[in-house]
Amino acid sequence: MLKLALVIGLGNPGPRYEKTRHNVGFRLADRLAEGESWRDFQGLGTWCRKEGLLIGKPMTFMNESGRFVGALSRFHKIEPARVLVCFDDVALPLGRLRLRARGSSGGQKGMESVIAALGTEDIPRLRIGVGPQPPGMDAAAFVLARFRPPEAAALDEVLGSALEAVRAAAAEGLEAAMNRYNPEP
Repeated sequence: MLKLALVIGLGNPGPRYEKTRHNVGFRLADRLAEGESWRDFQGLGTWCRKEGLLIGKPMTFMNESGRFVGALSRFHKIEPARVLVCFDDVALPLGRLRLRARGSSGGQKGMESVIAALGTEDIPRLRIGVGPQPPGMDAAAFVLARFRPPEAAALDEVLGSALEAVRAAAAEGLEAAMNRYNPEP
């Protein structure tokens, strides 16, 4: 069983984006790192260590996330298969998770950047549902919008499940976590 070494939460830096749909990866990383202090890494992002894992947040904005992930993983000599990238997915309804060992970016620009920087699609990822996107609404406007108050309970619940899924993947392996946290087809 290949053990996870690095968990990356994708998002955009700054208070303007803090509570947007695009920042659920950051929010998950913050929960994972609770009680730890974040440290700068080459001006590209922040990281900390907790429970045997490195946890990172790119500060390069979503579309350039690969710059940080590539530099941090190379510095710590972590192969792509031991990196778990966590990010928002408009194709999944709010409250759903999907763990995968590999695959395309699915159109998510941050994951696209990570795949380009690491040179492989063999990168584990945790997609966190933030959808559905309303018909006719621009995708960028939707992911950069804040959650509505009625969505707060579902968001808190999915972030709690995502935290458990990451911990399970770290302790028991990705496949065991996928079997437990991915919804039935």
